[in-house]
Amino acid sequence: MRILFTGGSGKAGKHVIPYLLDQGHRVLNVDLTPLQHPGVDNLTADITDSGQMFNAMSMYAGFDEMEPGTGVPQFDAVVHFAAVPRILIKPDNETFRVNTVGTYNVIEAAVKLGIKKIVIASSETTYGVCFSDGKTDPRYLPLDEEYDVNPMDSYGLSKVVNEQTARSFQRRSGADIYALRIGNVIEPHEYAELFPYYFRHPEVRRRNAFCYIDARDLGQIVDLCLKKDGLGFQVFNAGNDHNGAVIPSRQLAELFFPQVPVTRELGEHEALFSNRKIREVLGFREQHNWRNYVTWE
Repeated sequence: MRILFTGGSGKAGKHVIPYLLDQGHRVLNVDLTPLQHPGVDNLTADITDSGQMFNAMSMYAGFDEMEPGTGVPQFDAVVHFAAVPRILIKPDNETFRVNTVGTYNVIEAAVKLGIKKIVIASSETTYGVCFSDGKTDPRYLPLDEEYDVNPMDSYGLSKVVNEQTARSFQRRSGADIYALRIGNVIEPHEYAELFPYYFRHPEVRRRNAFCYIDARDLGQIVDLCLKKDGLGFQVFNAGNDHNGAVIPSRQLAELFFPQVPVTRELGEHEALFSNRKIREVLGFREQHNWRNYVTWE
């Protein structure tokens, strides 16, 4: 597929794009900073400028595409990851503006140019635990896509708005638009750097409900979304199979969420941030469990 990918130079994108290239896709990375990786095309553009997004999606990806003399090829899909990545980087109003206006511009351009597959990055922060003021309990566990998301922060709120924007554009266009509620992204080098501390101090992971997603497994999830047609608007939790903790799931819930009902039986280490839907609907099969990289007794 010929894919326009926004934000591919970020923490997640720089691992997802190589995965997509390995699957045989062509990728044009639209970002404020180029991604220096063999085989990727780059375009510097601002998602908050609607005209730039329409132009980006109607341009050649590289000089080679001019050779056939048949005009600019159509993009098969858009993957939208570009965003202010969390709170406390920019003022709250700017975080909200960039993330919501940028997402509107990207989806609008894709839909109006006839692109029928769009994947956007939502976030586990939509569940309202991560960036809440004080210690907040979820209403139930495990967290699943049917949850009534209600964050109190500008970043999580921007992602809730983006999901509704995607839903609205899907309704008017009939395109497939899938929103990935991405868990805490872990790069390969971060297992050795971070996880031993997490295991000794599990309380630091409570705000993330102990979730993580290996950046390379996220690549698989995006690829599966691109290949799965006909689902209309969908929300998927994008997380790994197990918690980023050594404590079994039921005990983890009892220790850190003692007042929260657990709505079903859990596997011994099954993630409290449920990825059941991506396994059952998309066929996701985890390749990068933390146990592959960290030895812990």
